[in-house]
Amino acid sequence: MKKVIIIGAGPAGITAGLELLRRTENEYAVTVLEASGRAGGISATVKHNGNCMDLGGHRFFSKSERVNEWWNSVLPVQGAPSADDAKLGRNIEISEGGPDPEAEDRVMLLRKRVSRIFCFNKFFDYPVSLKFDTLKKLGLKRTVKAGFSYLHSLVFKREETSLENFYINRFGKELYSLFFEDYTEKLWGRHPRDISADWGAQRVKGISIKEVLKNALSDKSTEASLIEQFKYPKYGPGQLWECALAEFESLGGKAVFNAEVSALNLKDGRIIRAICGNDIYEGDIFISSMPVKDLIPALGEDVPEKVKTAAKGLPYRDFVTVGLLVDRLAVSNETAIKTVNNIIPDCWIYVQDRGVKLGRIQIFNNWSPYLVSDPANTVWLGLEFFCEEGDSFWNMTEAECAEFAENELRKIGIIDGEAKILDFHRERVKKAYPAYFDTYKDLPEIRNYLEGIPNLYCVGRNGQHRYNNMDHSMLTALYTVDSILDGGKGREKIWQVNTESDYHEEQK
Repeated sequence: MKKVIIIGAGPAGITAGLELLRRTENEYAVTVLEASGRAGGISATVKHNGNCMDLGGHRFFSKSERVNEWWNSVLPVQGAPSADDAKLGRNIEISEGGPDPEAEDRVMLLRKRVSRIFCFNKFFDYPVSLKFDTLKKLGLKRTVKAGFSYLHSLVFKREETSLENFYINRFGKELYSLFFEDYTEKLWGRHPRDISADWGAQRVKGISIKEVLKNALSDKSTEASLIEQFKYPKYGPGQLWECALAEFESLGGKAVFNAEVSALNLKDGRIIRAICGNDIYEGDIFISSMPVKDLIPALGEDVPEKVKTAAKGLPYRDFVTVGLLVDRLAVSNETAIKTVNNIIPDCWIYVQDRGVKLGRIQIFNNWSPYLVSDPANTVWLGLEFFCEEGDSFWNMTEAECAEFAENELRKIGIIDGEAKILDFHRERVKKAYPAYFDTYKDLPEIRNYLEGIPNLYCVGRNGQHRYNNMDHSMLTALYTVDSILDGGKGREKIWQVNTESDYHEEQK
């Protein structure tokens, strides 16, 4: 029986482990080593005083039928309305014979996609549309400036040597300045002029003013070309990974938590064991989703100096999310979308405001009514702040951080002086976002070295230092299992995930 060691119990690691055991019988002994105390990675769900908090908004949507079928095999799609849909009389698609979320917990909900930008105290569609409402909110002066700026960008194309030039080529300098510049700098801690255009190529892709205009002139909104609904586990994304991990263990897999890999020993060019403190895990095949920055030094002194230097300089962005339970919001729901207590319908809001550190706001009531213990009387918010591990914001006490978050919400008018903070909770996440600057340009050098280790497979967001969505991370794991079961063939597909030119959320 071959021994497989998987480093990391995030989406990629759990997918790889479960897929391998599902497709084989008594051929592999699989062990997952997880540095933290919980499954799901950045897709985990935290439970606090009866409320559930998603560490980062995760829509379950994929263009890959294989991924969609995999999700459905763990949590089937609802066959009856959820509590809020039933209360509001909302018409939704249901899966015939699917579980009733009011009676069963293992269920995937279908939710409406609503995300907006909050800029100078007004809500704008995300991505930006050219509806009359958008132009009205921009005002005549801004609209004219944006129009001429875009025309200028059509004639004078910039060389796409930076994320700033990437955005300006697609939106013009005025709209770039309004809707992208400040938020991007908040997210990465670097100005877009210092960030590789690769990030835009992966995350923005086919979205541009050209596409917005095409949709406007054809009497179709940009929103219509994007996904209009997505799947979401009843109790948040962590529920799916907890269920998948339980199935993995039922098939004989072993999961070890609080097991941080400090070293990987090689012999004759192959990894033979992983070291976690005083524990040793020998293996024939190793699947790693640990950050590349940590993986390279773990491989020992024989790694080429150029590769060591490149890995040491790889940048990441950490983040802090603060859950605030409030009794009311100050902003009104001016959309046609029905919600419980008529709160704003957004799943998350991008805060494009120079005056605050706050980057995004999640409204957990809108992700799933089952995330909130009392959705009829409270609103459970998730406030996301991008930072660096060890900086002044990261080192705040939980109470200080919650007070800071509350003040930011009041400053931009999402809550007012009459709102009461009923509860709060803070979560800090290290290496949440692999970044595209500093030694990122040397990533091919690192990849070439890692691909030279025949029994090592690198998967997931941190395993490849690529800003993957959850389904992309899963695909790297699925292709890894394909390769393992085919004697190592097809390895090249693993690194080709998320390099297509289509926008991820565009609905074909």
